[in-house]
Amino acid sequence: MRGVYGFTVELDPDLVALRRVRDRIDREYAQPLDVEELARGAFMSAGHLSRAFKRAYGESPYSYLMTRRIERAMALLRRGDVTVTEVCFAVGSSSLGTFSTRFRELVGLSPTEFRERARTDPQHLPSCVVKQVARPARNGEAPPLLPQ
Repeated sequence: MRGVYGFTVELDPDLVALRRVRDRIDREYAQPLDVEELARGAFMSAGHLSRAFKRAYGESPYSYLMTRRIERAMALLRRGDVTVTEVCFAVGSSSLGTFSTRFRELVGLSPTEFRERARTDPQHLPSCVVKQVARPARNGEAPPLLPQ
């Protein structure tokens, strides 16, 4: 492949496949996805996909999927017009308990607490600022809560 300045650039076939997997997760986060299915779509073994994905993006495909689901859940909860159960199923989780546990691990609040806090947070901030500040933590490290 020709680069911008005429240099030949070789693309790592694994990296191309990993980008496709990541894009698929971003698009289909609400669908039932598992590592084996993602690996089949990338023509890799599940173990190779997991190792390569973690090396490229710093987390496993499953962790990346859960982060996407929690980010979307946070946006839905901020709206305030849907229940936690509706949000759980809308983002592709099949168990309210597992969803709530994972949400608390990544955000530091239960989904209900997050929704209540979102009601009292400043509404004048641009959504891009809110999204960046409220991004879920990865690897189970919820940020410390700030006093209201």
